[in-house]
Amino acid sequence: MSLNPVIVTRLVQVRQAAQAAPHGGKTAVYAAACAELGMSAATLHRQLGKITMKPERKKRSDAGDVSLSRTEAIAISAALMVSHRKTNKRLMSIGQAVDVMRANGEVRAQRTDPATGEITPLSDSAIARALRHYSLHPDQLNRPTPAVELKSLHPNHVWQIDASLCVLYYLNARTQAESGLQVMDRDKFYKNKPANLKRIEADRVWSYEVTCHYSSAIYVQYVMGAESGANLSECFISATQKREGDPFHGVPFILMMDMGSANTSGLFRNLARRLQVKTIAHAPGNARATGQVEKARDLIERGFESGLRLRPVRDLAELNAQAQRWARWFNATKVHSRHGKTRYDAWLTIAAEQLRVAPPIEVCQALLTEAPETRKVSDQLTVSYKGREFDVRNVPGVMVGEKLHITLNPWVPDAAMVVDTDADGNEVLHSVPVVVRNEAGFREDANVIGEDWARPADTQLEANRREVERFAMDASTDAEAEAKRRAKATPFGGRIDPGKVIDQAPERTFMPRRGTDLAPTTTTSSTALPARVLTQFEAAADLRRKGLEMTREMVISLRTWYPDGVPETELNDLQARLTVRTSLRVVAGGAP
Repeated sequence: MSLNPVIVTRLVQVRQAAQAAPHGGKTAVYAAACAELGMSAATLHRQLGKITMKPERKKRSDAGDVSLSRTEAIAISAALMVSHRKTNKRLMSIGQAVDVMRANGEVRAQRTDPATGEITPLSDSAIARALRHYSLHPDQLNRPTPAVELKSLHPNHVWQIDASLCVLYYLNARTQAESGLQVMDRDKFYKNKPANLKRIEADRVWSYEVTCHYSSAIYVQYVMGAESGANLSECFISATQKREGDPFHGVPFILMMDMGSANTSGLFRNLARRLQVKTIAHAPGNARATGQVEKARDLIERGFESGLRLRPVRDLAELNAQAQRWARWFNATKVHSRHGKTRYDAWLTIAAEQLRVAPPIEVCQALLTEAPETRKVSDQLTVSYKGREFDVRNVPGVMVGEKLHITLNPWVPDAAMVVDTDADGNEVLHSVPVVVRNEAGFREDANVIGEDWARPADTQLEANRREVERFAMDASTDAEAEAKRRAKATPFGGRIDPGKVIDQAPERTFMPRRGTDLAPTTTTSSTALPARVLTQFEAAADLRRKGLEMTREMVISLRTWYPDGVPETELNDLQARLTVRTSLRVVAGGAP
């Protein structure tokens, strides 16, 4: 029942009558009101509650106090945070986390009554309030970190680039019905039908968006297949070229991008290095660093791709032509809120020294082929590269036996580039000259015997070696360490006892094991090994060693009697048999 002025007036009268009724008389007042207004007792009391002013509840004296210590709050918060998914969905409730941490003795989460000394566990709501009090609640910890505003100094100072998978469209020309740009039907392409996604994987359309951070000018190009170093390089080179009707071009000084494997591949990094473009890959999960190019993707989806259903395209070339036509119109007509100009007008404020004109496409593509190679530093602080020797003495931190990344130097013919990384993770290039040798094969800058004995400057290895030597010999100077070493002083001042490891090992007591006495016996049983079978040649050789002169007839008899070899146990019988046979032949031969 809805309240109206008449009902409200009558309810006020009922409340006043109930308050004035004697003890036990309120029930009759409420029953009469229910009959008159046609409502149940529960509804009547609910409606009376709406029109009754309740006195303000007295604030508890311990309001705002928390009984959970900050140390325990950190432990509970940690248990909750590790149960989060990447989507920030929390898998473990506060009650579950507290139960687990209590069971493992990490927290107590309890309060003690100061009057009685009674200990009671804290409720989940009290723990939640404490977590919020300490700013340790997962809802608080999952809030975005503070961000800083980044600025660029002029047009083409900083570009941002990103690849996006067009989730709605793919190009397919296998049949006439499917030719041109196709919309991915949600009922056909989703995670439970991977075969359909696999079928069009190579036909899916990707886009690369490039923005000038200063002017927000946009360049877009679509590619087929997937995000790759080759596609990234192709789109970046196209963006740097001068295009008809599009003033936005040139080589940026800095390029910001994400940490994708295609973006950080050797192919593209080599191109950027050769064009003297500093690449900055933002940290994983920090997409805000390239938020401008992310916004460009949103503008392209809403401003350009939304119209593709009304005007389909046949192939990739037509898609790119239409996209760049839209980008030229958008950059030239839409005013940006930050600088109050169109994107092209803001970009056209670029100065001559700020516009680095890109080499032709063919030259840029040639720069892709040379990737840094790893070379070991020799004891003369040189490296060999492409059949030549280069001096790396001036490379910071160089050490004998370490490996350096070497590539060609396109600006100096007789030099190479050492690719290094600074403390901030940025790539640093060091030009190293070629080693020049005279007609005798000596270095031109080598020390002359009898004139120059100067040692090369110490590397970090030499400094570390001397430091280790001083520590081992308990010396404060190199000279003292050398003197102790010559005097065969005990290292570490004799305070190191290698036997302490044995002394400190816990002593073990081994339990004796029960054995079986070896009973003496007069008989032994054994299994006879099979007799060895000698070849006919081996048998004849053994018979010769036994003194039997083997004749041609004996050899024939041996082969006839033992075609498969002679068992070693029958060798004596064979000797006797051959001896008897020979004797019989001699006797027979001597008969008259």
